[in-house]
Amino acid sequence: MEKLKQSHDVTIHWRSYELRPPGAPPIPPEYLAQIKASRPRLYATAKAQYGLTLNMGPFGVDSRPALIGAKFAEEKGVGQAYHDAVFTAYWLNAQDISDLDVLVAVATAVSLDPDEFLAALNNPHYQAQMEADVAQAHAYGLSGVPALVYDNKYLVSGAQPYEVLAEVAEKALADDS
Repeated sequence: MEKLKQSHDVTIHWRSYELRPPGAPPIPPEYLAQIKASRPRLYATAKAQYGLTLNMGPFGVDSRPALIGAKFAEEKGVGQAYHDAVFTAYWLNAQDISDLDVLVAVATAVSLDPDEFLAALNNPHYQAQMEADVAQAHAYGLSGVPALVYDNKYLVSGAQPYEVLAEVAEKALADDS
C-alpha cells in the first residue's frame, strides 16, 4: 500500500471488516487445516515480493476492539500510524490484537491517551462507525480480506501483487480524468 501511495498518489481510506464477528460459528477443523497448510506459501510470497518476514498472530481473534480503536485513532489524527502499528503487532510480532493490553500498548505507541482509548472502545459513536463500515463491505458483496475498492468502482480481492494494484489504480485514475 505504501508503494502504491507513493507511485500513484492515491489516498487510502481504511475501512473495518470483521472476519470473526460476534456469534460466528466455530471454524471447521478442515478449514483451519487449509489455512495452516497455506501459511508457508503466504510467508514465502511476503518475503519474496515485499521483503517481509511474517510472524502472524493467532488466527480467528476478535478484531472488533482493534477496529473500534481505529475509528478513535482516525478521529485523533493518527489513524495511519495506528493501522501500521496494529498490522505490525499482528503480522510481524505475532501478538493477539484482541488483547486489550496489546491494543493499549499500540495506542500509547502512536501517542493516544490509554484511558481515552479504552473509553473509546465502549463508545457507541465509534462502534457505529465501525459497524457502518462492515455494512458497506457487505453491500459491496465482500466476504473476506484483504479487499480494495478503488473509487467506489473497482474491487480487488485477495492479496495481490503490486502490479495488479497499480494497474487498477491507473484505470481508476484514467476514469477520473
